[in-house]
Amino acid sequence: MCLSAGYSQSSIVPVDLTCEYRTDPVGLDVPRPRLGWVLKAADDTRHGQRQSAYRIFVSHSRASVDKNTGDMWDSDWIASDEMQQIEYKGKPLQSDRTYFWKVAVKDEKGVASLFSKTAQWSTGLFTQEEWTARWIGASEVYDPAQGDNKMYDPWFRKSFNLKKKPARSTLFVASVGYHEVYVNGRKIDHPVLEPAVTDHTKRARYLAYDIAPALQPGKNVIGLWLGMSWSIYAPYVTSDKPRTPIVVAQADIYNTNGERMMRIATDESWKTHPSPNKLNGNWGFGVGGYGGEIWDANKEIKNWNTISLDDRDWKKAIVYHPRLTLSAQQVETNRLYEVPPAGVEKRSDGSYKVDMGVNFAGWVQIAVKGNPGDTVRFLFSEREQEEMTFGLQSAYVLDQSGKGVFRNRFNYGSGRWITIRGVSSAPALNDIEGWMIRTAFDDAATFECSDPLQNWIYSTVKWTFENLSLGGYVVDCPQRERFGYGGDAHATSETGMFNYKMGAFYTKWLEDWRDVQGTEPMTGNMNDTAWARK
Repeated sequence: MCLSAGYSQSSIVPVDLTCEYRTDPVGLDVPRPRLGWVLKAADDTRHGQRQSAYRIFVSHSRASVDKNTGDMWDSDWIASDEMQQIEYKGKPLQSDRTYFWKVAVKDEKGVASLFSKTAQWSTGLFTQEEWTARWIGASEVYDPAQGDNKMYDPWFRKSFNLKKKPARSTLFVASVGYHEVYVNGRKIDHPVLEPAVTDHTKRARYLAYDIAPALQPGKNVIGLWLGMSWSIYAPYVTSDKPRTPIVVAQADIYNTNGERMMRIATDESWKTHPSPNKLNGNWGFGVGGYGGEIWDANKEIKNWNTISLDDRDWKKAIVYHPRLTLSAQQVETNRLYEVPPAGVEKRSDGSYKVDMGVNFAGWVQIAVKGNPGDTVRFLFSEREQEEMTFGLQSAYVLDQSGKGVFRNRFNYGSGRWITIRGVSSAPALNDIEGWMIRTAFDDAATFECSDPLQNWIYSTVKWTFENLSLGGYVVDCPQRERFGYGGDAHATSETGMFNYKMGAFYTKWLEDWRDVQGTEPMTGNMNDTAWARK
């Protein structure tokens, strides 16, 4: 009864609920996830408020938890001031389900607060045996003897029919190499350069995508777009998997009664075709290894991921059998943070130099015009006096229209200045966009003082850390190594934890380190596989 009273009777109320350090996470494979919250004072002019007890309700439905019942777990009142890493101790969780929870607390006088707002988390697949999908890829594989990559990033698609609109469906996708997910032509969710980086001799991480809103009665198609990236990375080469992007994906589709209508899973029935995009480089250590991307507009198929495409001339996917542990991605996805251009300068040789205003690691989008069939080149530099640094360069091959838009997809660059060659006219500032990419952890603290120099140092340190934290780990540099050295991890840990909410980030990264203990692939010369895995 006291729980329904206004929290004005209690000096505190729980807010900002988290599960495994994240807000409403999806696809967790943790059997006993850790819950947390923080306290908000009812009167922030008072002092001495504290938590003396808490009570948690967890239910299988929002309606149930809204009635202040916990059909999965009712912790009852627990005398404790703890607010973080409260382990779930209810009934066993099921795979591919959503659970709802809330918490109430008692203050220093034992007065109970209102319950918090309802939070939720969804589960992934708890065991390897629940995966019936098979790893698939294209037949073409990367040959390191040829030097730079020659393969185009592959598309995959699967058509199927539904009798009615589904109530829910989560597509679980793991890949070696980055991926994007499409349903009926619609891109699902907005993360980029996913999944997070992990050691692909041991593990592949999956993401959970809510595809139910994009599904429809009748014919449907799921499209997967894979990027070369880590699939051809030398230290991840093993005899059981090819040097080509591979993917495993699985979704159960449920009706409004909670009955499974069908399962969609990757297998040899999926179709594949090269896309217009390919890696420029070999995704390896040193100058030019990470290169950039090349987009050939003449190879575009506008409706490749829609039901209108006739895919009878597409090839069948190849089934592969890598020995990889499938586990959920435990860290926030990557997100885009805008970096607007500062200016465009025409040079004496006819090229154009774009100043993005700041060095950053991320993507650009540039609209260009030129002669049909010509190749427009983009050279990235961290230093104003040099046209290109570390061999970072991308390209766009114009189609017969003589115009197009280059945008990164499965790679990223690093620098401040971009030299554009091969265009017939200057790109306007509003034709240029830039984004820094990093793991989307939230701020934990801020700092500001009366000294502009101290403020500049603080913001520069944060900017540097953010630019080095793409993909759920901290790298030494984003342009020529992209390695998660232990020294860099140690040296930056205080910067990370004092300024950002890094619980999920370090939970994931420490699992990566446990995977490779004794083999040292995250330290030293990772390009020499014999040394890296001594």
